[in-house]
Amino acid sequence: MALQSDRWIRQMAKTHGMIEPFVEGQVRQQDGEKIISYGLSSYGYDLRVADEFKVFTNINNSIIDPKNFNENAFVDIQGDYCIIPPNSFALARSVEYFRIPRNVLTLCIGKSTYARCGIIVNVTPFEPEWEGFVTLEISNTTPLPAKIYANEGLAQVLFYEAAEACEVSYADRKGKYMGQINITLPIA
Repeated sequence: MALQSDRWIRQMAKTHGMIEPFVEGQVRQQDGEKIISYGLSSYGYDLRVADEFKVFTNINNSIIDPKNFNENAFVDIQGDYCIIPPNSFALARSVEYFRIPRNVLTLCIGKSTYARCGIIVNVTPFEPEWEGFVTLEISNTTPLPAKIYANEGLAQVLFYEAAEACEVSYADRKGKYMGQINITLPIA
């Protein structure tokens, strides 16, 4: 597998709709204000977090069970930012819709700007032929509330192209997170 460059990512986005909407180049300012960057980088793509969040709350004394997840464990928030309580987490979704080619595997990793504040984005792969909006897991590891900015960069996606296509793709095995549109809770 080889890590792919900005040239390859640009071509795949334009000719195969791999990333929509696709932002060519790093955006670091909007309306004259500094933002957390997003868009095409040297060897990856910095995705944006949408303005929809599900913030974990223990108000209902829920048990986190990935086989039987209680939707009442979250409070829905929509806005320009989200405050994640101390030592808690939120789910969100990407602004961008991804279509991963059959011979490509990606890794989605958190941006260092947030990591340096104790905010961690779960490292996750996008498997060959997966497509959808990305459900993002954001952890606040600090003892203080943490602010996440909607429509700004949150994570970087790295693209690895294999020498040959896989035998069985995510689409072939009808993966449970295929084609997700909204923030998707755990599916056992």
